[in-house]
Amino acid sequence: MVIKSDHRPLYLQVIDKLKSDIDAGFYEAGARLPSEFELSKQLGISRATLREALRLLEDEGVITRRHGVGTFICSKPLFSSGIEELFSVTEMIKRGNQKPGSIFLSSNVLPATCDDYEKFQLEEFDDLIVVERVRTADGEPVVYCLDKIPKPYLPNYTSHDGQSIFERLEKEGTTISYAITQIEPIGYHEKVSEILHCDPETSLLVLKQMHYDDRERRILYSINYFRSDKFKFHVLRKRV
Repeated sequence: MVIKSDHRPLYLQVIDKLKSDIDAGFYEAGARLPSEFELSKQLGISRATLREALRLLEDEGVITRRHGVGTFICSKPLFSSGIEELFSVTEMIKRGNQKPGSIFLSSNVLPATCDDYEKFQLEEFDDLIVVERVRTADGEPVVYCLDKIPKPYLPNYTSHDGQSIFERLEKEGTTISYAITQIEPIGYHEKVSEILHCDPETSLLVLKQMHYDDRERRILYSINYFRSDKFKFHVLRKRV
């Protein structure tokens, strides 16, 4: 396992070596790496060089370090998507070659509040549809979703029957055109992490999205909590 030196900085060679070992199955997801002393000896490098490589691997999400416990290999995300693409969680799961499903936790029509009026910038309306559900991939909980829609956009809504919210809106003559998204990484969430069967070390990616139609109306506000060990988002940036 000793590193064969080349022209690059040694810590970069260590990163490549560890990634290669992971890809080859030498280290499996969830496995604990040897101690720094043992690993630096195996690789024939200093502990300072190893620490720098491990720091960068942790920044990339390849490993996670638990204080007083050890360094562990992270699971590779099963689902990847460009954040500039607007399509459903169902489609993301299908693209990962798994079967999507939903577990409905609640579906209510609640009185609209002053915050709701401000959020949707809609003339006064009486009721707000609030749907809480868990999205599954091959039966495993992977995303917690909370959706809010002013009832005027779905006037015939009584309860959720499993149909896509986008499809329901389209049947009422409203098509979502785009969404403005805010992304927040968070650690353990007392409610959501338990619902998604997360380990205490598993973080979440929270996407808060306001969806607009082609008339610039604010139609749907959603908060989605994605397991960070299952989902990866990227963005295409162009030079202008």
